[in-house]
Amino acid sequence: MPSVESGLEVLVRRRPALLRGRRVGLLAHQASIDRRLEHAAGLLGDLRGVKLVALLAPEHGLWGAPQDHALVAGTRDSATGLPVWSLYGARREPTAAMLGGLDMLVVDLQDVGSRYYTYNWTMALAMRVCARLGVRVVVLDRPNPLGGVSVEGNVGDPAFASFVGLYPLAIRHGMTIGELALYLNREHAIDADLSVVPMRGWRRSMLWEDTGLPWVAPSPNMPTPDTARVYPGGCLLEGTNLSEGRGTTRPFEWIGAPYLDAHRYAAALERLRLPGVRFRPARFLPTFQKWAGRLCEGVQVHVTDRVRFKPFLTGLAEIAVARRLAAREFAWRRPPYEFEKRLLPIDILCGTDTVRKGIEGGKPLPAIERAWQRGLDRWKRRRASYLLY
Repeated sequence: MPSVESGLEVLVRRRPALLRGRRVGLLAHQASIDRRLEHAAGLLGDLRGVKLVALLAPEHGLWGAPQDHALVAGTRDSATGLPVWSLYGARREPTAAMLGGLDMLVVDLQDVGSRYYTYNWTMALAMRVCARLGVRVVVLDRPNPLGGVSVEGNVGDPAFASFVGLYPLAIRHGMTIGELALYLNREHAIDADLSVVPMRGWRRSMLWEDTGLPWVAPSPNMPTPDTARVYPGGCLLEGTNLSEGRGTTRPFEWIGAPYLDAHRYAAALERLRLPGVRFRPARFLPTFQKWAGRLCEGVQVHVTDRVRFKPFLTGLAEIAVARRLAAREFAWRRPPYEFEKRLLPIDILCGTDTVRKGIEGGKPLPAIERAWQRGLDRWKRRRASYLLY
């Protein structure tokens, strides 16, 4: 099994002098660990000559207990005794007071390779404030669980910018969080004093299972790498009244609603012959979130070929087929959603309204996919100079 060293491990083992003599803040969550499962807060706090003075936390908080969209209050960390400033509560970016007295903000967040995942945007907002205040930013790189080769989906339209896509990216962007930091900092003129500590041993073709690193759920409904694999499509269901499987043991893999017929739905999806995936009729009972306590009929998404699988296209198919089979019961979710009060959730998730309108107009999925390809190819050329591996 290849041995990949995360940016955290490289910093602590090989480059501790980068922090020596500095007053440091750490933006982290429960997945900010090394291969021995030791947390970044403890590791940085133990470095000689480094003064760790504050912790900042994204959505779900420092230890990942609150569910999605739950506002998180500031607190004090019982393990370190340090204040924990929440960046998913009353504010989504740090204040000058939160960063007061810091020489450097270290960012160590495990991403899952999808534009919607809010940790990228918490990092970007923190970088913007650090740029204004003259606080240096150090991003510790981590693997993209989906690898760094495949890129999929449309590139977001700035008119649909939101906290699930502040800047234009492909849905499945194929970049590490360190590469994203470099890209956003230059391409969108954040202009932070930024350094990235790269991983050692990671290659773009690696999926999570190839890295040899332990998986810690970076958010409550991301329990396994399999969840991350389907998430670029499964998250789209948040923009509908279909259950995306929250409140079950297989979030984003079990999808459905009380108004569907599981066998009919699975058969219709199977007929599309989507690459690298099969659909099994399934029934599940969410304990919370949509349809809590109601029996849902739908499918379990089984990825059969990780390389050929197209999660975003698959998610669009799940929505389009459900809408066709149950036109009267299916509905798009209404705002508010992720702090956006005007635009439809499905539109800010897609970063455009053309995808939704294509589904509503009965446009074939291959035609919807072809429509975003030219913009995606242009974006891939722009991102090329920021790839570290």
